[in-house]
Amino acid sequence: MLWLTIVAAEKPSWTTDDEARRRFVEDVYHAEVKSLVRLARIFTDDRNGAEDIVQEAFIRLFHASDRINDRSRSVAYVRSIVLNLARDHNRRGLMSLRHQDAMIERRAPVQPDEHLARTESQSEVLDALARVSPRQRDCLVLRFYLELSESEIAETLEISPNSVKTHCRRGLENMAELLEGSHDT
Repeated sequence: MLWLTIVAAEKPSWTTDDEARRRFVEDVYHAEVKSLVRLARIFTDDRNGAEDIVQEAFIRLFHASDRINDRSRSVAYVRSIVLNLARDHNRRGLMSLRHQDAMIERRAPVQPDEHLARTESQSEVLDALARVSPRQRDCLVLRFYLELSESEIAETLEISPNSVKTHCRRGLENMAELLEGSHDT
């Protein structure tokens, strides 16, 4: 729990309130960390970056925890932080890629625990997912990868459940068109 070490370094003397906040965030961490790393990894395609994003999200959750009135919404809150940080990570990554030499290999070496071979159809689906709008992608990933309900997605993205339905439907339609098009060529 690197996030706790970072927060402890920022606040060397803990108050009773700080200790209660730490326990609260620690409980959320233990319950959600694996799911959040997987979520960040989908958007970043970088295990180390995904772990860094999740650590930063928990640091932010700790700092905001005294302002969270409804603790049941904390998972949605930290999930939305992860999504926003993943988008920022990708934007920064795109900027740095523009300045790299075109001949440099851009992929990090595969870690032993990451040596899961993608089938061709998995790659096609992920490529199609990358080509739909960001909001559609967010809704589809939260719905089908994290298996969240429409209301949980709505809470995470701060949109209405009807918007979630619309984005999922349109995203699936767009992906179907993209996948059909890839088989026609």
